[in-house]
Amino acid sequence: MKSFLLALACTTCVATAWPARADGDATARFHEIYTKEWAWRQAQLKGADDEDSHNKSLADHLPKVDAGIQAMRETYWADVLKQLDAVSPSQLQGDDPVNYAIYRNQIEVLLADERFHTWEMPFNSDTAFWTNLGFTARRTLRSEEDYRHYIRQLQDIPRYFDEQTANMRAGLARGFSVPRVTLTGRDQSIANVADAKGDDNLFYTPFRKMPSTIPADVQAQLRAQGRDAIRQSVIPAYAKLLDFIRNTYMKQARTTLAAEAMPDGKAFYQSQIRQFTTLDMTPDAIHALGLKEVARIRGEMDETIRDSGFNGSFPEFLHYLRTDPKFYPKTPDELLKDAAWIAKRVDGKIGNYIGRLPRDRFAIEPVSPDLAPFYTAGRGGPGVYLVNTYDLPSRPLYSLTALTLHESAPGHAFQMPLAAEHEGLPDFRRYTYISAYGEGWALYSERLGVEMDMYDTPYDRFGYLSYQMWRACRLVVDTGIHHKGWTREQAQAYMRDNTALSEHEIETEVDRYIAWPAQALSYYLGELAIVDARTKAEKALGARFDLRAFHDTVLSLGSVPLPVLPQEVDKFIAGGGKSPYAKQ
Repeated sequence: MKSFLLALACTTCVATAWPARADGDATARFHEIYTKEWAWRQAQLKGADDEDSHNKSLADHLPKVDAGIQAMRETYWADVLKQLDAVSPSQLQGDDPVNYAIYRNQIEVLLADERFHTWEMPFNSDTAFWTNLGFTARRTLRSEEDYRHYIRQLQDIPRYFDEQTANMRAGLARGFSVPRVTLTGRDQSIANVADAKGDDNLFYTPFRKMPSTIPADVQAQLRAQGRDAIRQSVIPAYAKLLDFIRNTYMKQARTTLAAEAMPDGKAFYQSQIRQFTTLDMTPDAIHALGLKEVARIRGEMDETIRDSGFNGSFPEFLHYLRTDPKFYPKTPDELLKDAAWIAKRVDGKIGNYIGRLPRDRFAIEPVSPDLAPFYTAGRGGPGVYLVNTYDLPSRPLYSLTALTLHESAPGHAFQMPLAAEHEGLPDFRRYTYISAYGEGWALYSERLGVEMDMYDTPYDRFGYLSYQMWRACRLVVDTGIHHKGWTREQAQAYMRDNTALSEHEIETEVDRYIAWPAQALSYYLGELAIVDARTKAEKALGARFDLRAFHDTVLSLGSVPLPVLPQEVDKFIAGGGKSPYAKQ
């Protein structure tokens, strides 16, 4: 679950038109546009509360997110889009036609979010601005400057929360809010901070173990300042937010579920579909595709049940998987160690399937207790694979291989660092994340596990198929909820009848789809695009098809809209199926 986070921090920045170049050089004009905008965007992003921010240095503030800043953002990006309209992609050379398509998609998404005022709903059942701050608290701080900047961020939380609260009030006033049914228990993560005093507070975490390079007397001073900031700024701000969420937001949030039930809902849902899938598919077309894929995968699941030797119906097999203790870890360490073993097995195989491997390594860690109750089963990214050890009876081992392939290598903890390390790409391709591509690759990584012989038993293979079914079901459930008027219970029943997910996972996931329209569509549509591209390349190249070179080509793109992928694979075919790194 990744996204653009583009909170802005500068009230004095204004959009300015760049003068047209007399020489008519389209390439130079395009480079000038994206270089200026990207630098501006990163300056405004500094301090953002996002777990995926690539900024390595810690800002001394949190971003501004008030309505005035949002209006400035809209004006700025509308101006950038006008500048792009004046550039003809047909006049661009080399990689720039692709760069143009990718960059324009980014600007269109940013502008759509501004125009639909998505900042008035700054959280969902999965992710929230107040929990994302916790990722900063868990960062490794390495210098005295980092600690001083961190303390200033803590002191800035009251202002930041006030701006977010004002935005949420505006959303409530026009019926643009998280659905009330998904809010139960989401206030606990706020209460955990508001109620934790002194050194027990989450935000004291960086002070518990400080670098030895910082003198002892300075450490003592920083700890004292940190405690003061927590007591005077953090706890009061969280307490104030808690009162608002419990006594205002949870009581006034909308009782409808569908995105299309909100103001300008049909257009909003279609814009979210385009943002997360990068496609212009209609909800009805996506729903029909989902039903078709669910039926296809069900046939493979039935075959796997027969291979397991189980004598019984499909529902009986699901009941068996959900209730037999042998399929579940007994301790958090067992779950973590099994995940580590799977990841290490991938290390021994991956070089046969992908040529260029990332330098960055990743750790395997448990999800923090303050996030775990409503967090997904796992989450990966640069440097880390988080495994949720909360409620072990809902963490089946038969799904762990698919989960690990998706979230660690060769999925998120592999693809994202590889993009960042690709110095030949513009930064707007290295450090942004397009859900359809990133989640599509991660889901394709689960499929690749079949070829890598990672699924040792019929139960492991069924777990993989259940995960494929889960993502195909999302096409049906998301469009069912937001377009066809499905109820929460109807969506849960559909997931329960077709996947081997535990009841806890089903409830958590359905609430996520309700509160985060269209994000769930990106996974399966992205995987299908990669599978289709591979099939085309295999057919065209025949005996010359090199799987490692194909994967290098896909991964070398950074993060791209799905329509770009077949164009790049066509170039791969025309070039004889060589790896983009073949000459290096």
